[in-house]
Amino acid sequence: MPTGRRSASPGGTQQDRQPAIRPARVDPVPLAEIAALLGLPEDGLEDAPAVTGVTLDSRSVVPGDVYFALPGASRHGADFARQAVEAGAVAIVTDPDGAQQLALSETSADVPVLVVDAPRAAVGGASALVYGTQRGGGGAGVALLGVTGTNGKTTTTYFANALLRALGHRTGLIGTIEISAGGEPIPSRLTTPESPEVHALLAVMREKGVSAASMEVSSHAIEFGRVDGVRYDVVGFTNLTQDHLDLHGTMGDYYAAKARLFTPERADRAVVTVDDAWGRRLAAEAPIPVTTLRTEAAGPADGTDTADWTVTDARRSGVGTAFELRHADGTALRVRSGLPGGFNVANAALATLLVLASGASAEEVQKALDTDPFTVEVPGRMQLVGTAPAAVVDFAHNPDALERALDAVRPEGAGRLIVVFGATGQRDQGKRPIMGAVAARGADVVVVTDDDPHDEDAGAIRAEVIAGARAEDAGQGLGRRIDEVAPRAAAIRHAVSLAGAEDVILVAGRGHESFQEVKGVNLALDDRLELRAALAEHGRPLVQDGPGFPSAGADALESDAQ
Repeated sequence: MPTGRRSASPGGTQQDRQPAIRPARVDPVPLAEIAALLGLPEDGLEDAPAVTGVTLDSRSVVPGDVYFALPGASRHGADFARQAVEAGAVAIVTDPDGAQQLALSETSADVPVLVVDAPRAAVGGASALVYGTQRGGGGAGVALLGVTGTNGKTTTTYFANALLRALGHRTGLIGTIEISAGGEPIPSRLTTPESPEVHALLAVMREKGVSAASMEVSSHAIEFGRVDGVRYDVVGFTNLTQDHLDLHGTMGDYYAAKARLFTPERADRAVVTVDDAWGRRLAAEAPIPVTTLRTEAAGPADGTDTADWTVTDARRSGVGTAFELRHADGTALRVRSGLPGGFNVANAALATLLVLASGASAEEVQKALDTDPFTVEVPGRMQLVGTAPAAVVDFAHNPDALERALDAVRPEGAGRLIVVFGATGQRDQGKRPIMGAVAARGADVVVVTDDDPHDEDAGAIRAEVIAGARAEDAGQGLGRRIDEVAPRAAAIRHAVSLAGAEDVILVAGRGHESFQEVKGVNLALDDRLELRAALAEHGRPLVQDGPGFPSAGADALESDAQ
């Protein structure tokens, strides 16, 4: 799900310059080595200045960088080469069209220009070479775990990081909510870092003594080359459900993008959740060693329901779940997820096996699990804001995630479940009525509002969601209350006004996000703050602020290829 974010204008003035996230020290790399990596002749580059950085954005150039001028949808990075050279770029890599533009502007006379047909495909490898991360993960001594799938990536990486810390590691994290190294937040305007930033971050982690790191890997990151050149010690797969079809077109293409992470070029080994058919297919097709995980008892009757590890004996423990993770050889681990819902059992189980596959022994992992590391708060993921009514904010933004979230928070007694949600504009239009139907099946009161409309008409998006909800309600004779309320803050207040002390309110879709994009404008909006304020207005009890409440909004740093 895209975050509401302000587009950065390409190029820009000195006042627009963006902060670069870089290691303190980089061993200079001869430009001839980069040329060789690109398959270009090294002749004439012997006396060229050495390279100490890589960037796609002219505003983040520092002296010693090689600037990759990439083609974009509306502008070419070559348009901003002059700014890059003036800021200290020592070379430019571009495509033939970019080289022609540089020749016309006479910029090519100032620094060497390396021309390749597909420069974006070369960025990751060049970044790995310059920042010294080509040795695997974050370089020597840093174990790197990657997590992909439709739902659960963020929570799984948080869980894995918590377990790694319990094992004594100094940890790093690269994700949609947070970037950190050794517990220190790294200032960033990035939402999904481009490959130069990813490799620079890994080098920073190495400098800070990080011994293990976890990273979310989205299909967008794979598709657009943002994790090119990164090598993972272990990669994990959560699940695959309908989402991002505006980019991939079909579920088969969506799967294929994810599967590219599970190759010898990118990872040493994998842990794959085989609860769905996509996971079972991946486990069968991946050309690297795979450990399989089943977290749901029911499976197909064709023998494919077997797995290396299986979740057993799940039982409520506080608001979370305690369970056993049992191997086919009889080995068992005792695990507890502090967050509600069966999907968080799956996230905790996957995180445990990722850490186990990274080299820790079962005995070490069990000792760390006994410290209850999976009670960690994950901002905007099943985050409790109030208690009577129970009021929860979650990132669920597609049909499967919404259904699972509703199941997780349904009241056990006589209380009602009230859901507030919307659908994102300019993204996978087909899932809107499906989400409406899911909400009508799972909640007693459905409040349809806006998510990030982007440039679409917000009312038209709501209408598609409501149509799905009302059709399901009428077809199944559910008798649901279905309200349309906008803007979103008003919808949250409306839900609170309807709720009794025994009810549960789920505000779904945006989670930790703190800006809503409407017609190109970022509006400050944090579901947790709005829900908290509405509960306070009605004198309802609140949960004490935790370390993940609230999170600050972040603007995106875009490349010059737009």
